[in-house]
Amino acid sequence: MENPTLPDDVRAALPAVAQAYLSFLEAQVVQVVALQGQVLALEAATAALGAQVADLQARLRQYSGNSSRPPSSDPPDAPPRPTPAPSGRRPGGQPGHPGHRRALLPSSQVADIVVHRAETCEHCGAVLPPEAPAVGEPRREQVWDVPPVKPVVIEHQYPTVCCPTCRRLVAPPPPAAEVSSAFGPTVTALVGLLHGRFRLSARETVAVLADCFGVPLGLGSVPALYTEVGDALAGPYAEVQAAVQTGTRANVDETGWKQAGRRRWLWTAVGALGTLFLVASSRSAQTLTTLLGAFGGIVSSDRFSAYRGLPLDRRQICWAHLKRDLAAFATWGGQTGPWGTAALGVVAKIFATWHQFRAGELDRAGLQTAMAPIQTQMRALLERGSDLSPPRALCRDMLALWPALWTFLTVEGVEPTNNAAERALRPAVLWRKGCFGAASDAGNLFVERILTVTATCRQHERPLLTFLTDAVRAHRAGFLAPSLIATP
Repeated sequence: MENPTLPDDVRAALPAVAQAYLSFLEAQVVQVVALQGQVLALEAATAALGAQVADLQARLRQYSGNSSRPPSSDPPDAPPRPTPAPSGRRPGGQPGHPGHRRALLPSSQVADIVVHRAETCEHCGAVLPPEAPAVGEPRREQVWDVPPVKPVVIEHQYPTVCCPTCRRLVAPPPPAAEVSSAFGPTVTALVGLLHGRFRLSARETVAVLADCFGVPLGLGSVPALYTEVGDALAGPYAEVQAAVQTGTRANVDETGWKQAGRRRWLWTAVGALGTLFLVASSRSAQTLTTLLGAFGGIVSSDRFSAYRGLPLDRRQICWAHLKRDLAAFATWGGQTGPWGTAALGVVAKIFATWHQFRAGELDRAGLQTAMAPIQTQMRALLERGSDLSPPRALCRDMLALWPALWTFLTVEGVEPTNNAAERALRPAVLWRKGCFGAASDAGNLFVERILTVTATCRQHERPLLTFLTDAVRAHRAGFLAPSLIATP
């Protein structure tokens, strides 16, 4: 059989057909490459969206137990706080507990004594004579009450007289400082106490003074009186500021505040001798310098960037904040969840060892020895977590701050948490929820001064109303306010 041959016209058309086919293949290749690029882009977008969804889901799971959110922001379905295992004992005082009773006043300090005598014998029914002598000391019970309060109103009169010599009218001298206001120092201090300490609104303050003390107070008088209290506390505020700034340690924290709807920040620094508050327009390191001045002691705080400028050997990072951050990672899936759970276990060991030290079961050297293997465990976990996507930033940050995590092991008086500052801010946070901040610079001046004096009086166990009254009285007389820190 002869080999087939292509017709001449087909043979002539082959180069064009081949060229067309090659062009078609090139177009297909270009289209495949383009589709591959689109697939890669879609995969990257899907991964980014997956990470975003995971982050949003993690945020939805946040509450006060695994984030820095306050307990007041917890949703109704937030997980309940962990409760200790049942001990099998009934609530309250246990059998054999001595109990606590209010100390009895001496009989000379009570307003009246009422004697209750038995009239008949419970054994034989005989009538007991009133003159029957008592055997031993009587059982004493004292009932405390507050008598009806009636305000003391003092009228000051200023008559104009005629001089018998020159027959001219002589006006009285101007009012003294103590009568420059329609309300005395105690009422003025009460307004500052009710508004600044017990967080009552102006209308509620008016109602309390009218109902409990019979003092008729106009609504407009409330800001005028608590502003005067703020002015009277200028000296004590400066005294606390100096004591905190020259101290050896301070717990520092900040929270949001408002002034006429504009953003402000309320800072606090808790020292050994006083607690200082400052309302500022920023949350920056410059404000931290304003708060602490040339402070040379140990600052306990969270990991906020404003504290980055402090030397590591003068910092203590709050482990309570870190525990909440790690608790958030324990809720993730994949490798992150087990890692977070393991990290929480190490943090529990840190606090258990610290509580042993606080209870006197370990001395300072024993604390450091017991904590050494725990430090090794934590560092290994942080190094491993540096390669995991969600906790990577936290782990690298903790490794960079490593010396500041353990200052409490060597410096007396420094604790592993910043709870002192958070507790100091708590009343202010509750106040903010009701009043939404202040309306002016003068209002915020009162805020930082009354919070400072309130917290410092609590530290020194001084009665707040008495101190406020003495400060207002001294302010009106042109004298210095009493010392807030010195022993009265």
